[in-house]
Amino acid sequence: MDGMLSQEEINALLSGMGTDTKEDTAALETLTDAEKDALGEMSNISMGTAATTLSSLVSQRVNITTPQVSYAVWDDLLKDSDKPCVFIQIYYKDGLDGNNILVMKENDVKIITDLMMGGDGSNTEGELTELHLSAISEAMNQMMGSSSTSLSSMLEKTIDISPPSASLVDLNDFKGEEIADFLKGRFVKVSFRMEIGDLVDSELMQLYPFDFARDLYQQFMRYTTGGVATEEATPAKEETKDPTPAASIPQPQPQPMAQPQMQQPQMNMNIPMQGMPQMDPSMMQQMNPMMMQQQNVNIAPAQFQPFTSMGSPLLQTENIDLLLDVPLEVTVELGRTSKSIKEILDFAPGTIIELNRLAGEPIDVLVNGKYVAKGEVVVIEEAFGVRVTEIINKV
Repeated sequence: MDGMLSQEEINALLSGMGTDTKEDTAALETLTDAEKDALGEMSNISMGTAATTLSSLVSQRVNITTPQVSYAVWDDLLKDSDKPCVFIQIYYKDGLDGNNILVMKENDVKIITDLMMGGDGSNTEGELTELHLSAISEAMNQMMGSSSTSLSSMLEKTIDISPPSASLVDLNDFKGEEIADFLKGRFVKVSFRMEIGDLVDSELMQLYPFDFARDLYQQFMRYTTGGVATEEATPAKEETKDPTPAASIPQPQPQPMAQPQMQQPQMNMNIPMQGMPQMDPSMMQQMNPMMMQQQNVNIAPAQFQPFTSMGSPLLQTENIDLLLDVPLEVTVELGRTSKSIKEILDFAPGTIIELNRLAGEPIDVLVNGKYVAKGEVVVIEEAFGVRVTEIINKV
């Protein structure tokens, strides 16, 4: 039995080999600290703009906090996420090559869609319908579109996304690869805390494949390289300052470098300088270029060609008659109002719409969409008319 392994020892060795393989695979699927910082910074900028867009859609204060970058697998989502939840897939079609997934809680989606339809966010009863998914897809389209605009300005390149698609996912009945290929292994998870007024205080997750996260880092580094280049130019500025103190000390060494450009002026200036033997040679070197400029400058009065008449005299005068037959569209605006999508869907024959104008108040007259006059409504036989009472802008 010497030199032979028991079955328990063999199983232990095989188990140890499997553990090392998993650890090696996990070690490959990681990001460096610089990559994690860059991804967090880009997510922070994009989600800050997205929060502003969502705030305008739901008419509520929206706050999305600083992201936290970590790693996860599908089993981690089963433990940490609500069941079911909404997966919103975002694909980039210009500027970036890849996709990511936003994960939101079902109740948060109901609150956001209710606010978008003019509600107060309390209508969260019932199941999540196609209307909810369509509304949250449009909200994410505008949010991620604005975040893409922020990334475009930051990376100085055009970045655009395809319309996002939202789906209700029960994590117990689905596997990661059925939603996206990168979810079957280890992926990057960026977590945010999302607050919408006093209605929502929950977690918003953004899932990235490692390849796409590294590509974002490369794009970020290409952008920051321009900032490093400006710092590298600093020694060049210091070199330009070095000759300044040297010029204040009279030394014969700089003179041969300036002789090729000043040989001819020095020959011409020898005669007048003979009468001033007490002048310092360094002062003569400073005066020579100034005197050379005065001798070489030629000053002459400016001469311009006179204006001559071109073409027919009809072109020199304005002829408004050429425009008198141009048709313009005149619009009379009785008033305006704004309604939510829910109120517009409730319109029916007999619905009364209240405008933002009092009875008897002058109405607006627009020409080609431009506000030009005020007037009052009159009846001419069996048709309505407008009597102009005040001119705002002359056409």
